Amino acid sequence: MILLVLALLSSGAAMAQQSGSTAGQPQSEAPVAAPVEGAPADGAAADAAAADGAIVDTPVPGTAVPGLLPVLEPSPSQAADTPDYARWEATATRAEEAIQAGRASTVALEELRAQIADWRAQFQSAQDANAARIRTLRQQIDVLGPEPKEGETEAPEIARRRAELNSQLSTAQAPGIRAEEAYRQADGIIREIDRLVRERQADALLELGSSPLNPRHWGPALEAITQSVMTIQSEVASAWGRPAQQREANDNLPRILIFFAIGALLILRSRRWVETLITRLQARPRLGTSVAIFALSLGQVGLPILGIYLLTRIVYALGIVGLRGDAVLSVLPIAALAILGATWIGRMTLSSDLSSRLVDLTPERAWQGRWSATLLGWTYAVWIVLATLAASENYSEPTRAVLNFGVLVVGGLLLFRLGQILANRTRPEPAEEEPSYRDRLLTLLGRGVIAISILAPLLAAVGFGMFSAALLFPTILTLGLLALMGLLQKLVVDIYAVLVRGEDRARDALIPVLIGFALSLAALPVAALIWGARVSDLTELWARFSEGFQIGETRISPTDFVTFVVVFVLGYLATRLVQGTIRNSVLPKTKIDVGGRNAIVAGLGYVGIFLAAVVAITMAGIDLSSLAIVAGALSVGIGFGLQNIVSNFVSGIILLIERPVSEGDWIEVGGTMGYVRAISVRSTRIETFDRTDVIVPNADLISGTVTNYTLGNLIGRVIVPVGVAYGTDTRKVEKVLQEIVQAHPMVLANPRPGVLFQGFGADSMDFEIRAILRDVNFLLPTKSELNHAIAKRFAEEGIEIPFAQRDVWLRNPEVLQPGGGGAPAGAPPAEEEQASKPEEGTARPEGEMSSDVADEIARPSALTAAPDTPDPAGEKSQ
Repeated sequence: MILLVLALLSSGAAMAQQSGSTAGQPQSEAPVAAPVEGAPADGAAADAAAADGAIVDTPVPGTAVPGLLPVLEPSPSQAADTPDYARWEATATRAEEAIQAGRASTVALEELRAQIADWRAQFQSAQDANAARIRTLRQQIDVLGPEPKEGETEAPEIARRRAELNSQLSTAQAPGIRAEEAYRQADGIIREIDRLVRERQADALLELGSSPLNPRHWGPALEAITQSVMTIQSEVASAWGRPAQQREANDNLPRILIFFAIGALLILRSRRWVETLITRLQARPRLGTSVAIFALSLGQVGLPILGIYLLTRIVYALGIVGLRGDAVLSVLPIAALAILGATWIGRMTLSSDLSSRLVDLTPERAWQGRWSATLLGWTYAVWIVLATLAASENYSEPTRAVLNFGVLVVGGLLLFRLGQILANRTRPEPAEEEPSYRDRLLTLLGRGVIAISILAPLLAAVGFGMFSAALLFPTILTLGLLALMGLLQKLVVDIYAVLVRGEDRARDALIPVLIGFALSLAALPVAALIWGARVSDLTELWARFSEGFQIGETRISPTDFVTFVVVFVLGYLATRLVQGTIRNSVLPKTKIDVGGRNAIVAGLGYVGIFLAAVVAITMAGIDLSSLAIVAGALSVGIGFGLQNIVSNFVSGIILLIERPVSEGDWIEVGGTMGYVRAISVRSTRIETFDRTDVIVPNADLISGTVTNYTLGNLIGRVIVPVGVAYGTDTRKVEKVLQEIVQAHPMVLANPRPGVLFQGFGADSMDFEIRAILRDVNFLLPTKSELNHAIAKRFAEEGIEIPFAQRDVWLRNPEVLQPGGGGAPAGAPPAEEEQASKPEEGTARPEGEMSSDVADEIARPSALTAAPDTPDPAGEKSQ
């Protein structure tokens, strides 16, 4: 709704610009009134008038209008479903002649374009005529086989039938071909009209007019505006002086008084009422308060507008409005909307409440920004009124330049101030962090606004008044649109916070971001209208979009795409529903293992998605045969660039069908051991015993070596090595180990577990327990429990478990004995050595070692471990 308000303001600006630009046109360029349906027209005179470009301002009902009236015939949508090609040919011929003459006004060309656009829409619909019949005939012809080559013959019956079918096919295709030809002709005419209108708009913007700084134009401009005011006053006085009008006013006096009281009350008091309610809500903040404040704040715009509308109704009810007064009064609500809307946007964007302020400004800068926005609204409203008055009074070009120049200068100054507030709102210190992306964007926007605010008045001073207005006022409206989009996005976040009951969750959620993106897309057409785009330009873009694109003999339109998406989504949801039902209700009642269940569910998913895609393509009317060349090219690309992906995909299907590996299996592949947690289209996820996930391509599971410990069953073998000291009774050890392993509940009795005497080790006699477990997943816990049982039973039986022992040999043990051996070469004298030792009873400095220890460390050969070499001195120390 708010975007429609901005569109209304932009249309008011366009109307004012168009009025200003057409006010100075010669009489031959005046707009053409709407055609009168059923009005007769002389064909020869109409053709001549169309060729000459003659335009009549006001048609008289019931009479023929020369010029373009034969072109502006009733809309073809009023006719039958089949296009009237004879009437279209006449319309197209006259339209082409009028375009070639180039004398028709812009308004007349726009009306002509609307008529041709209706024809084009009807031709587009007619292109699909007999589509089902054509498809059937082609299938029948295909059944007959290919046509015989030159020199070959076929059966007479088949040849005759082929000729009949080809004749019927040509007849069925004729309406579509005719409609497509007419569609192309209408499309070409529309393009020519758009080009002509754009050229006129560009010429009007770049036209160099009179300079408003020329003092010669000031007097006539002041005289013209004074004369307009006096004319409106005289119209009001003349109308009020009529007795019949006074009697009508007296009769409507009660209604007039009621409307006046309500309107005045809404204009004068409604804003204060709304502010009081908002203040009460702000005094007791809670979740959803910001949404209520936003809704109430709209009353500051809507209620005064309603009051102004009631006052204008009062003026019309009094009957005191003349032609010029009616022109001004008709744009008065739009001007009031500009003022109130700018004030509202300024207060909401730069609110005095820091928490609800969209732009981070100081209180003083925020106050200046609010006042600048309000004054810009007043400037825009004055410009709309002046442009409307200039069009109704048919001011001269110098007079309009002088009147608009003052408004443009004031608007430029206000816009310059607003640009300064945006560009200089933050000055980060060197120690502070870099400004955010949003801050840099606002700074860049402020600098652009400053440049436009300087350029626009300069262009107006030179004489480019239309270009200046087309640059300044769209900038003002664009700033308002950007501020409005920020407010709407904040509103979306606040509403979502109410729904999810949490502001933090709403601020980080994805749904408000998507809604904000949709709002931004919806604002693009409004921005295009603000910057001078015509409504016909937007409808043309939509027509191009609706037309779609051609692939072979199949045309794919947005409708087909939407149909494809909807059908595919429904098929996908149905597939997931069937998968969930089978997984939770059917498969648990069967004897299929978990891996088999998962394979069945995954296979159903693949088949369901494939069927959904096929049905969606069929429902959308896409002919897959026309994509054969594209599919062939894709096959080549897949063969070269995507062969690994295709290999993994095919391997995934093989895994689901053959099931050498299933979900939940304990496998080892490529040095990775763990449990299979998921088998997807491209890869398999393995969870290791360290609780880390390893992604293995499916092709590695098919082409490589894989060890599956749980394929088919959970039975597995455990091996427990045991060593006993030499001298132990080996039969006793064997008996004890056999009793231990047979007593464990996880060990199967058949096959019988065994105890093997493996041999004589370096430090022990080695035995080994070998047993088959019921569930190999308990291999490590079982092995641990058996070791505990062995240690306990060996302690009870007195069986020793040996451990490795080592002997340490000293090559020169004399250095460790006091006074033994001579001092090594290079040792210090005894006096110095004694002096270097600390006195007895004194503390040695921290980190300092004794000289004896230092000497021993300095001799690395003093202490050597030699377990197998005899001591040269014949002494051994352990």
